[in-house]
Amino acid sequence: MTTRKDYPAVQTLLQQPALDASLRRIAEKILQQERITPDEGLTLFEKGDIGFVGALANHVRERMHGDKTYFNRNFHIEPTNVCIFTCHFCSYSRLYKNREDGWELSIDQMMDIVKKYDNQPVTEVHIVGGVHPKMQLDFFVELIKQIRAHRPDLHVKGFTAVELDYMFRKAKVSVDEGMRILNEAGLQSMPGGGAEIFHPDVRAKICHDKVDADGWLGIHKAAHKLGMHTNATMLYGHIETFAHRIDHMERLRQLQDETGGFNTFIPLKFRNKGNDMSDIPESSIVEDLRLYSIARLYMDNFPHLKAYWPMLGRNTAQLTLSFGVNDLDGTIDDTTKIYSMAGSEEQTPSMSTAQLAMLIKQAGRKPVERDTVYNEIKDYSDVAFSEEELLTK
Repeated sequence: MTTRKDYPAVQTLLQQPALDASLRRIAEKILQQERITPDEGLTLFEKGDIGFVGALANHVRERMHGDKTYFNRNFHIEPTNVCIFTCHFCSYSRLYKNREDGWELSIDQMMDIVKKYDNQPVTEVHIVGGVHPKMQLDFFVELIKQIRAHRPDLHVKGFTAVELDYMFRKAKVSVDEGMRILNEAGLQSMPGGGAEIFHPDVRAKICHDKVDADGWLGIHKAAHKLGMHTNATMLYGHIETFAHRIDHMERLRQLQDETGGFNTFIPLKFRNKGNDMSDIPESSIVEDLRLYSIARLYMDNFPHLKAYWPMLGRNTAQLTLSFGVNDLDGTIDDTTKIYSMAGSEEQTPSMSTAQLAMLIKQAGRKPVERDTVYNEIKDYSDVAFSEEELLTK
């Protein structure tokens, strides 16, 4: 299902006599739906301007999804911002030994958050936070069981591989056993956080004390073996090189070839406020759009590419819909703090269904509500919203 609106634009690019020969070969491979190599991915970063990679990415996006742009109705629970790890890019966590301005929610407090949405048509609760030494495997098993008992229709997506690695080590269980325990308790899928950049040289400088690339990939592989779907992320725009980005995406692409368990790839923009890397300038919007475009071209076995709008801001997220992106996450109906504390444009990241659908429509795309695993719930293309609906969160 594709409109191929951009195909003439791609053909025009190929007809330019000054086009670099290596870029021409890459474009021809993409049009023939052939996989590009790591070296070719690096060439795109080094030589591909935004017009070139953007037109190709839009072609791929429309070949895969037409104008459909997905979102879901979700809310977040952040159990704690207290964390034993020291990630230099993080503006969110508070070290366990110095946690005066941290929060630590009880199971009852988290269930109160769930119950706030009892009469609302949300489909997913997303649980992610810091790594607290007293919030261990048994604690979260009980939380999941209570959520599932209270509202069986609510999809429970939770815990980064960083959180899970710590839980399993503290509980002295293997990764496979730990994932089985959580899955049987009612955990249905996983977010993609904690991946950052896989290359050990970068990881040693920005997040030296948490799970490494093999550990992160191993946890997701274990989830996939249980039939669980997961997401994958990449933190970009800090000290990493283009080669580090390709190395990261290649490792994800190889695991996806093996398991097919990833739903979506989510590039996450580094934000420099309130952390130990505040001297590093943030990437420009042009570089953001180039990154999303190249990700769409390289991650050929990932069905979806997501722009997390609370981090990018609404306007930039809207632009990404012409640069390979086909998903904007969800309504995020809460007061998520992870990115607002890092200086993102969205200090109160919440949009109503009407606002998010209209954002997509204004970009010339078709808003489609989905569930967590991309079953389509409702097409909002022809839905007219009142002024009150567009102003009300």
